[in-house]
Amino acid sequence: MQTGEQMFFDNYTPAADITVIAVCFVIFILVMTSYMKKNTSFYIFINIVGFLLLAAFCDLFYHYRYTRITDGSYTSIYVLRCFYHAFLFSNMLLFVVYIVNLLHLEKFRKVPILVTSGIIYIVVISVDIVTTVSGKGFRLNKDGTHVSGLNIFLFGYLAFTIVIVTVLIRFRDRLYKRIMYALYGTIAVSVMIHVMQGIHSQSSFTVASFMFLVIAILYLLHSNPYNAELGAIDIKTLEDTINYNYKKKNELLIMSLYLPDCDAEGKGFPKKIQDVIRHFAEVFFKGAVLFQVSNGHVILVAKKKLNPDHENRKNKIINAFYPEYEKFQMDYKIVMGESIDEISRKNEYVSFIRNIHRKMPMNTMHMVTYDDVTEFNRYEFILNEVADIAKKQDPDDPRVLAYCQPVYHIKRGAYNTAEALMRLELPKIGMVFPDQFIPLAEENGYIHELTKIILHKTCMAIKSLIGENLWVKRISVNVSVLELRENSFADDICGIIEKSGIPVEKIAIEITESQTESDFMIMKDTIENLKEKGIKFYLDDFGTGYSNMERIMELPFDIIKFDRSLVIASSQDERSGKMVAGLAGMFKELGYSVLYEGVENENDEIRCTEMSAFYLQGYKYSRPIPIGELRRFFSPYQKELAASEEEISDDHNHKL
Repeated sequence: MQTGEQMFFDNYTPAADITVIAVCFVIFILVMTSYMKKNTSFYIFINIVGFLLLAAFCDLFYHYRYTRITDGSYTSIYVLRCFYHAFLFSNMLLFVVYIVNLLHLEKFRKVPILVTSGIIYIVVISVDIVTTVSGKGFRLNKDGTHVSGLNIFLFGYLAFTIVIVTVLIRFRDRLYKRIMYALYGTIAVSVMIHVMQGIHSQSSFTVASFMFLVIAILYLLHSNPYNAELGAIDIKTLEDTINYNYKKKNELLIMSLYLPDCDAEGKGFPKKIQDVIRHFAEVFFKGAVLFQVSNGHVILVAKKKLNPDHENRKNKIINAFYPEYEKFQMDYKIVMGESIDEISRKNEYVSFIRNIHRKMPMNTMHMVTYDDVTEFNRYEFILNEVADIAKKQDPDDPRVLAYCQPVYHIKRGAYNTAEALMRLELPKIGMVFPDQFIPLAEENGYIHELTKIILHKTCMAIKSLIGENLWVKRISVNVSVLELRENSFADDICGIIEKSGIPVEKIAIEITESQTESDFMIMKDTIENLKEKGIKFYLDDFGTGYSNMERIMELPFDIIKFDRSLVIASSQDERSGKMVAGLAGMFKELGYSVLYEGVENENDEIRCTEMSAFYLQGYKYSRPIPIGELRRFFSPYQKELAASEEEISDDHNHKL
């Protein structure tokens, strides 16, 4: 009859260890050809795979040597067996280290776990060596039979498994539940393999059972699949690539392609354009990697040292681009340059390139310079200040200034309305105008907090003007369409006005037209809700970009603001003048009041007055001024004036 240890040798099949070796090499290939985030966890994972590979090789040679020994010399068997166990226990120790690192445990929590695991590791390795040397553990007799002795591997395996499972259960709230469940399940399968091996006196699948957790970690925590059609990698890996090369002092070539038409939600690059982008990424630069920033934005990164002739290659890719542009005729913005230490250190190339996009005309190419870095630093400073303003939510924040531009009432021949305008006064850089900070506030979700501050300051200014017995019909405040998505928008507006103590009708809201169906419905409901409370609404910037007349008619606006571009267009030729006058006349007939903005001289004033104007606004009357200076324009309040004002007010019209 065979002994248990004899059966372990006789039942061994190398297929499982060979499979483990093959899988480990495949993992190394995947790691080399993909762009996983190279953080501490990644390097621990690579070592786990390495020790697993060594354990599989040791197991193969261990059994191979046993079948080849004929002279009774078993030293190599003992050495290989000890190394085999050492590699497996090193693997388990690294699993503990990996999980502790993954959970981001505090020092006082992780140190006892690591010390305990280190003690287990040292004890089991030492006992394995001592019992092997002393003959108290596994040994081979001269006739080739085996004696199991003390099975320290079993004790070590159970001890490490208990530590790993205990840590996962103890700190289960620190990881996404699905990941935790996957790790629990994988460990359970590994333990079952060991149990089944014991029942059937097998040892072939010991190393393979360790591979299951390696595969789970690779898939759950380190996989970063390509977009197979485009050949691009997820944007998150770009940050790691920049960080890695910055630490290695590798200079990079960076090229960005942005197609706005492809960037909307639910869109992306058409198949033919994907083929072109993939071809460009593969052909023009050695070792180039393509990253997808958004649906319509990709960034190509290549090492400069692999492309010493990079200037020539840049020219080639540019020359190849224009024929493709002629085929597709899609708007684009291209940014090209080399890595800059200051941007690499902060790892902010996506924000850096987007900031360049803001100033670029469509269908142009921009080569990065240090002036771009200076401008980006200014942008970063402004963004940080805006974020701080939004965070503090101080309605009297001194960094937010309330300016305004008076509006001329044609029939009255005087001023009693105005448009509130926002400015920022920031340390180090001084005055900042809306075109520099409003887009940043909108993109980063801070715009509503800024609107609440300017509305508060406008209400306080109105209260002060009324207190001086000045006639203030109303002052309008600009609002972003994005703000309407806030559930609290209407309550916030009404709450600020009510708290100020001024009549609600003294405030109007200016808003540009929505281009999406969902925003249109939200806008319609919000306008109707606030109009019931007495707030007037202006349609701002009519005549710029997208204008859907049907939707405009559905929205209960009171005043249509014709953009400066229409004022200019009306003076260019007779046909344009008739079109603008016709639009204004139509709005007047439908019960809207027309306000022309950008009136700069007497000719503009005469022409706009003849084109159904009710209000005029522009530099002819006043440049933007601090809101407190409105007292220079507004007249003292008189009941007779107010009464006659109502007779010629835009309020007497009702939309048909």
